Amino acid sequence: MTNADVTDPAALRASADSVLARLVSDPTGTARLREDQWRAIEALVADKRRALVVQRTGWGKSAVYFVATSLLRERGSGPTVIVSPLLALMRNQVEAAARAGIRARTINSSNTEDWDTVQAEVAAGEVDVLLVSPERLNNPDFRDQVLPKLAAATGLLVVDEAHCISDWGHDFRPDYRRLRTMLAELPAGVPVLATTATANARVTADVAEQLGTGAGTDALVLRGALDRESLSLSVLQLPDAATRLAWLADHLGELPGSGIIYTLTVAAAEEVTAYLRQCGHTVASYTGRTENADRQQAEEDLQANRVKALVATSALGMGFDKPDLGFVVHLGSPSSPIAYYQQVGRAGRGVKHAEVLLLPGREDEAIWQYFASVAFPPEELVRRTLDVLAQAGRPLSLPALEPLVELRRTRLETMLKVLDVDGAVRRVKGGWTTTGRPWSYDAERYAWVARQRETEQQAMRDYAGSTNCRMEFLRRQLDDEEAAPCGRCDNCSGARFSDKVSGAALDAARGELGRPGVEVEPRKMWPTGLAAVGVSLKGRIPEGEQSFAGRALGRLSDIGWGNRLRPILAAQAPDGRVPDDVVTAVVTVLADWAKGPGGWASGAPEAPPRPVGVVTVASRSRPELVGSLGARIAEVGRMPLLGTVEYAPEAMDTRISRTNSAQRVRALHAAFIVPPRLAEELVSADGPVLLVDDLSDSGWTLAVAARLLRRSGARGVFPLVLAVQT
Repeated sequence: MTNADVTDPAALRASADSVLARLVSDPTGTARLREDQWRAIEALVADKRRALVVQRTGWGKSAVYFVATSLLRERGSGPTVIVSPLLALMRNQVEAAARAGIRARTINSSNTEDWDTVQAEVAAGEVDVLLVSPERLNNPDFRDQVLPKLAAATGLLVVDEAHCISDWGHDFRPDYRRLRTMLAELPAGVPVLATTATANARVTADVAEQLGTGAGTDALVLRGALDRESLSLSVLQLPDAATRLAWLADHLGELPGSGIIYTLTVAAAEEVTAYLRQCGHTVASYTGRTENADRQQAEEDLQANRVKALVATSALGMGFDKPDLGFVVHLGSPSSPIAYYQQVGRAGRGVKHAEVLLLPGREDEAIWQYFASVAFPPEELVRRTLDVLAQAGRPLSLPALEPLVELRRTRLETMLKVLDVDGAVRRVKGGWTTTGRPWSYDAERYAWVARQRETEQQAMRDYAGSTNCRMEFLRRQLDDEEAAPCGRCDNCSGARFSDKVSGAALDAARGELGRPGVEVEPRKMWPTGLAAVGVSLKGRIPEGEQSFAGRALGRLSDIGWGNRLRPILAAQAPDGRVPDDVVTAVVTVLADWAKGPGGWASGAPEAPPRPVGVVTVASRSRPELVGSLGARIAEVGRMPLLGTVEYAPEAMDTRISRTNSAQRVRALHAAFIVPPRLAEELVSADGPVLLVDDLSDSGWTLAVAARLLRRSGARGVFPLVLAVQT
């Protein structure tokens, strides 16, 4: 392509259509760009403008940047840099680029061993497209050494899933705000493209404003109608989790092609996968806990239709591209209609019909509340963090900083990223430092974002209960001015799914969800940084002070026992005696535990002795629940109730931090004591004890209590709780 081609719109359009034909593997060469695709490409290649494309999933946003890349590279421009949030998205895009003869490479957390090679290839001009994860943008080495060179050489910058830039949106990611710096440092005349399918009017305006950083001109905004004519939306209200699972077992085979079953939690994804496999369905789990190699295999199996479905959390989200995906089922309702629209948009991209089905559950709102609890911290915690960094006089790593502030590590890291964007802190080699610049807490903005989350949750309740067009509802949530009844959803054309389930499937589902017992791994290492808060514990917990592996009746995030336990263990729940059905289930857990691998009744050569007594953990909020649970276990197991690990008198009013491990251990370390009478019982007991509590959310209460019991003479400690938080 010559410079004349760029100034001749007809010649440029012909070249663009030719690249598109290669991209979509069209041997006839008749493929043609959509009008807005062409407008975006023309703006990028001929006018070197900045553009924001807001179009529905499957519209072809990636075609815009791949075609533009090919045309710009032919003209001598540097490589395209694509900031892309997910590994699945990167893998799809590398494969798509290859079809168009475009050489694409990635730099992300899964290929660290390739980074030097990739950077050398970029420097040698051997790479047309470099995909980087947003987290790389604030890695000190990458930011200070690679990014300036990359910005200087970039021929086109692409920001994929650009709604992540805006904290007005449903999926704000602080690392994306680093793009402000890169945008400001791009040489004049370097085009920029931002793409998303999930931005309402406010998010669109925010992203467009940020795109203008350093450009001197407004960004071109191309926003299209968001209807997906292939999607048929439905909601099926079923009475409980077992019925929803049974429905899936009975009807999964009737859904078209292969698809995705979304769950709200990792635990639910694993439960559903296990159950559906038992029922003979070929499915695989895909969550944030899935190893990278297993994720890639699962993606390939779905692409090749070797599985009927992936049972996935939001870890399988933006950008996963399978044109013939036939269905998306949500087992549980996402908290945002915009996030829901994005996930259902995985289906029906290259087929005429795809089914989208929501199966809401009563546990959904509890899960929404949990995720809402990790919002931006209150001002006093932010100020405390800034003060600690200022006083340190040197960079502090996350492990070093965490013991000094009451925030869990993931929440602390997110907060620091926001402060970094705001200019209050900076990530450097060795950790984080304060910049000393003035900083103000934008309480009004954070409050607005919190209210927006509540509004989105109410919208999802309204969506599930609506008798009006469902696609129109979602489009209006995204401020689509062309929203109109779709004529395809269950409210427009009538229900397509029966709520009937077979007795066999329902019995099997109840058996799966009603099966109690979750292993509780013991803590084996003390958290780092305890010395900084005055506690002289570090390294590995001595084996003689550890507990054995424990058991819980269930996880609070389960769709089985979690649903039963959440109301009992909710913060506002009244204290009371343990219910009989819960006791019966706990007895089942104990029996299975005793006979299972490594259990005291397993007959294994290394099996520990049988517990000979019960000890409870003192509880401020639920003393009757914990006390009655310990007493019932002692009664059923014909063991003595030996006593309680109690609060020290001076610690009765001490607040036990529930934020991070170091702060929690600091408080617990001084809070508990083993009373003399209990110590005497432990010394005379001829075997280990069961340590009973209601809830384990971090494992540190059990670890500290077990250490005290072992140091007081207990020959072993088996923790037993009603629920674990994860």
